[in-house]
Amino acid sequence: MRGFWRLASEVKLECAAQGRLTFKASMDTNNSRRSFLKGSAIAGAAFIIGSPAFVGPLRASVIVIGAGAFGGWSALQLLRKGAKVILLDSWGPGNSRASSGGETRVIRTTYGPGRLYTQMAARALQLWQENEQRWNLKLFFRTGVLWMVGTDDSYERAAMPLMKEASVRFEKLSIADCAKRWPQIKFDDVSWSIYEPDSGYLAARRACEAVLNAFLKEGGEYRQAQAAPGPVAANRMHGITLTSGEILSADSYVFACGPWLGKVVSFLAPLITPTRQEVFFFGTAAGDLRFTEAQLPVWIDNGKHVFYGIPGNHWRGFKIADDTRGPVIDPTTMERQISAEGLAAARRYLRLRFPALADAPLAESRVCQYENSTDQNFILDRHPEAENAWIVGGGSGHGFKHGPALGEIVSDAVLGLKAPPRELSLGRLLKKSPI
Repeated sequence: MRGFWRLASEVKLECAAQGRLTFKASMDTNNSRRSFLKGSAIAGAAFIIGSPAFVGPLRASVIVIGAGAFGGWSALQLLRKGAKVILLDSWGPGNSRASSGGETRVIRTTYGPGRLYTQMAARALQLWQENEQRWNLKLFFRTGVLWMVGTDDSYERAAMPLMKEASVRFEKLSIADCAKRWPQIKFDDVSWSIYEPDSGYLAARRACEAVLNAFLKEGGEYRQAQAAPGPVAANRMHGITLTSGEILSADSYVFACGPWLGKVVSFLAPLITPTRQEVFFFGTAAGDLRFTEAQLPVWIDNGKHVFYGIPGNHWRGFKIADDTRGPVIDPTTMERQISAEGLAAARRYLRLRFPALADAPLAESRVCQYENSTDQNFILDRHPEAENAWIVGGGSGHGFKHGPALGEIVSDAVLGLKAPPRELSLGRLLKKSPI
């Protein structure tokens, strides 16, 4: 095992036959590397054959740093495509500091003119359901998602043709239709709505743990450790260093560090901004089902001030959150206590949109963070100075749902099967940055 992870730039295999057969796989160029990966890690068919003995298939080695929604799913998808994978995380999947922590996350496909995100969300929804059946574990809750439209409806009008193109079921509802279906909601200042009956919410922390458990069961290796990039020379990264001083080496490295991405990969600091976000869970009246998923969908209010909420939340309360980006923070040292201002804003919103909950007690609260890229789009690209290192991040408050679909895209990119979408490239951000 140790020798495998210290794999050199050339792999030399020998097997005994009537003579001795030697196979050398050069890793010096992109083309030869991709051919190597395609022929060995994925197809699993590149056997070094002699008579009478043979050696099994070569496997690409990958180290993934970060076990959140992006990193965990990338590690699992890489493993399923034949790679040898080590997954690292400083505090564990879905931990209390992580952007992928917490009880629940919305999954929806309304993404304005963003075709890529609509397609990824639709694919992710399929993969979430396939994997929860595979694991016999409930992770997706089909409550429907109600998207309330403000005065400017250009975003939603751009979304509907793309949702149709992606075979997503939806309804365009008038305010009269909405008020009849959901009298708990006061639709003042709402123009109309999109309702996605097949969307809903995901059990976030539970899902992170489920992905790790599947990764381990299917042959991956997990280590809880803090990691730093190793030296870069000749356009390649040469290992990563753990806080213990241990150095781990692999063919490829994937940095999916969430809000820590700008600290771990320093040139990204101007491109990834972690912001403080507050989430509130209000208690409903005893036995009142009107504000649970039994009678209310997940909702997003895309008006002047964007709020969203998830009813029920495994009986934890009526969840609401303000999507406005909060102050910049350090996710490691931030004290996670809600502010009086944040709570007051949440109560004002309840009085406006859910008047029956105007005096509901605060049952729980949570302070988490977004990991914002400068344009709110994801990042998936090679390190500009190390062609064997990949950067994955910029979830920007909407990334969790995409985990399994983005993991597929990451695994294809790292293993040389398919180039990642241009929309996720670093180039778009570096052009605008002073770095």
